[in-house]
Amino acid sequence: MDDKKTAEIDFDTWSEVARTNPEAFEAMRLKAIEDVIAGAPEHNRERLRRLQWRIDQERRLARTPMAACMRISRMMWRAVLGPNGLNDRLAELQGMFSGDAESSPVEPQARADVLLFARAND
Repeated sequence: MDDKKTAEIDFDTWSEVARTNPEAFEAMRLKAIEDVIAGAPEHNRERLRRLQWRIDQERRLARTPMAACMRISRMMWRAVLGPNGLNDRLAELQGMFSGDAESSPVEPQARADVLLFARAND
């Protein structure tokens, strides 16, 4: 978000609306999100909508606003530090430019714990 856009968001106003009129706050929030997505280049909009859907699902699953914040923060950190995240992609690029074969493309680890469940009586 550029400086012009952040200047339009007054934290105190948004905070007051969130406390006194949650429905109006939600409408403002949705409009601000839609404005950002609509202002993005066309080729990025679908991906941004999908990301926003994931964020909305994390918010929906959380019991409190703080829990939602923590869930979204974990989601972002996984995107950076998790398997095939930004950190892995940067290491891959660095390996490509330095010629270091060990830093070349990171293969995802195929590993999963399989849980056995007892069959329920039908």
